[in-house]
Amino acid sequence: MDETWEESGPETLAAERVEAVLRRLPPRLRVPLTRILSRWLGRTLIRATDAFLRLEVFDRAMTIAAQFFTSVLPILILAATWASAGDSSRISDILGMPDQSRSVIDEAVQGADTAAFGIAGTLLVLISATSLSRALTRAFAAIWRVPRPRTGLRSAWRWFAVVVVLTLAVIFGNSLSQQASVLPPREIWPIAVSVLGDVVVATFVPWVLLSGGVAARRLFPGAALFAVVMLAVRPASDVWLPRALDVSADRYGSIGLAFTYLAWLYVVSLVFIASAVLGQVIASDAGRLGAWVRGVSPPPT
Repeated sequence: MDETWEESGPETLAAERVEAVLRRLPPRLRVPLTRILSRWLGRTLIRATDAFLRLEVFDRAMTIAAQFFTSVLPILILAATWASAGDSSRISDILGMPDQSRSVIDEAVQGADTAAFGIAGTLLVLISATSLSRALTRAFAAIWRVPRPRTGLRSAWRWFAVVVVLTLAVIFGNSLSQQASVLPPREIWPIAVSVLGDVVVATFVPWVLLSGGVAARRLFPGAALFAVVMLAVRPASDVWLPRALDVSADRYGSIGLAFTYLAWLYVVSLVFIASAVLGQVIASDAGRLGAWVRGVSPPPT
């Protein structure tokens, strides 16, 4: 080769594969492609593609979506039961349930009261919900190539903290954005609140689950990407989700609602994990941007 492909960090296998492909190309294509791929955009594209394949992002996103559904939704029902004696209207409002589908939620929680849960039931719901935290821990440890923190009673609070933060984000996320819309300029503040909330959550969750093993500043690029993509996902879901819920409720009842929410959670989980992968690629890059994110001196030019 006329030029050498350079790759920093542990992702040398991807660089070797690219080199093998480039060697088979004629010189007139090999030289410009080598120059393009050796720059920041090319390096990011190659390393991100390798990371997506290595981590099986689509499968992990489905696992996290299912864990989120089985972890956070019971907590929402529990909170509504304790707060309003089984009134399901609050749950429907939080989930953005259209009017035609609210009857399904009413049937699902009909007759629930605080006695149905009790202290033992509440503890069981909270302990079961930590499966989401453990799934996220495995995902972020694989993304950042760090060992998973040791599990024990002293570290269990991290699992509960993540579940609580994610639940609060579901409960108060939309309401805070709506309340911010009364402040001028009305078009800017809801966006700012949504972006800030997404960045805080997407930074806090991996930081606390990895016991601070990855600095918050390195997590910021992935969190920022997640917040930006969600600016497009939320309006799209506001259009699609109510219609899909009505159709699913009419045809399949509560099981239809479950599958529809799982599909929506899968999209959000995929964005969450994919943004974290891209953020790791950006933060660990050998160029000036990666050095700035890590807080180290940039490489000599």
